[in-house]
Amino acid sequence: MQLTLLIAAALHCGGSPAPLPQQDSSGYVLVWNDEFDADGRPDPAKWDYERGFERNREPQWYQPGNATCKDGFLTIEARKERVPNPNYDPASNDWKKNRQFAEYTSTSMITRGKFQFRYGRVTLRAKIDVRKGSWPAFWMLGANRANGGWPACGEVDIMEFYRGNLLANACWQGTDKTIWDETKWPVAAWGGEKWAEAFHEWELMWDENSMVISVDGKVLNTIDVAAAKNARRGNLPFREDFFLLLNVALGQGGEEIPDAHMPMRMVVDYVRVYQRPS
Repeated sequence: MQLTLLIAAALHCGGSPAPLPQQDSSGYVLVWNDEFDADGRPDPAKWDYERGFERNREPQWYQPGNATCKDGFLTIEARKERVPNPNYDPASNDWKKNRQFAEYTSTSMITRGKFQFRYGRVTLRAKIDVRKGSWPAFWMLGANRANGGWPACGEVDIMEFYRGNLLANACWQGTDKTIWDETKWPVAAWGGEKWAEAFHEWELMWDENSMVISVDGKVLNTIDVAAAKNARRGNLPFREDFFLLLNVALGQGGEEIPDAHMPMRMVVDYVRVYQRPS
């Protein structure tokens, strides 16, 4: 059953190129958005936060304070700064506990528990850092945790920059491994750091049959929803509800994070979700 939430724009950290459209030319109606208009912290009615070490043995410590709204934009800033790990246990085999300190901080914003949806048009207008060590992302995770969590819940990477490439991915659970439908687009072919000086718009068009991910109108990947079936449970995760995540991670798998590249920032103009009226 499609969830439709009518939530007006509460915050716009500015610079939208045109007035906020309540309906697009395809008949999609705006059901959720954040324009980041109010200076200060992001709207707590719309966003929660991940905290601490989260995934992939990444070096950054997630905390709310690295996300601020000012002059019409949301900025998520990854900083080189040492913070103590309150869960530190030198005897633990858990990587989240056996690190006494984090050497970097950042923010991961999440709509879990505040907004989830199924199908529609999702857009992000943002400016990202594409220098070495940067790993920004705008993505979705399945809200159904009864299926055993990730990857069975499903993941969709609408915008992800990783080691020189823009990624447009989806994943789900295979028989004995995670199944990825992924594409890589070298940013150097589009102008590299020069390309990243401008804002770009990412879009996901999602219905019961397909997910199409694009940037500035260029299609990056098309995922067949019916083919993305979890091997163990047999469900189709991309026909279930999802929530949104917006974060800046740092070098994965030992990638160098040059001090000269810090701090790293993602600047966001807006996040919008449109759906067809029921």
